[in-house]
Amino acid sequence: MVSTDRLSTRNLTAMGMAAAMALVLGLIGKALPLQLPQGGSITLETLPIFFIAFYGSPRLGCLTGLLVGLLQLLFGAFILHPIQVILDYPLPFALLGLSALFPRVPRLGILIGSALRWLSHVVSGAIFFGSFAPEGTGVWVYSILYNSSYIVPETLLALLIVPFLLRRISSHIRPQ
Repeated sequence: MVSTDRLSTRNLTAMGMAAAMALVLGLIGKALPLQLPQGGSITLETLPIFFIAFYGSPRLGCLTGLLVGLLQLLFGAFILHPIQVILDYPLPFALLGLSALFPRVPRLGILIGSALRWLSHVVSGAIFFGSFAPEGTGVWVYSILYNSSYIVPETLLALLIVPFLLRRISSHIRPQ
């Protein structure tokens, strides 16, 4: 169990393990035939970030998400512009950590964290990937639909899995 909000060895270890797990889950998802042409795929990479956020703190969740985004840069990022890098990698995954601002209603937190991540990707998509929009389709509509195609299923999976994991684990851990 992640104990406090401070960056103790225990918390750093938990964050590192969660980031590594998120990276592996992302790589597995990207190896499946569900990869979208300009990036994005349905993976379970958000689960460890949500878990650390709810089980630790929003700060630890944001730092874990930031670490996941930075690691993704090392493992095959799609880079067009420095601002796009921020909007597509460290920022959206760090925003997932804000989900724990709603500890009593994890599903609401997951929805808000995922919506913030989605918003970051949509802005990036409209600004930097608008040229991929089919003729006659507005860049914002294209970006909204494109990013929703993988973030909505990921969010639905997180809404089912994360609260279940939190209940299961908290029922097995006794307060110290």
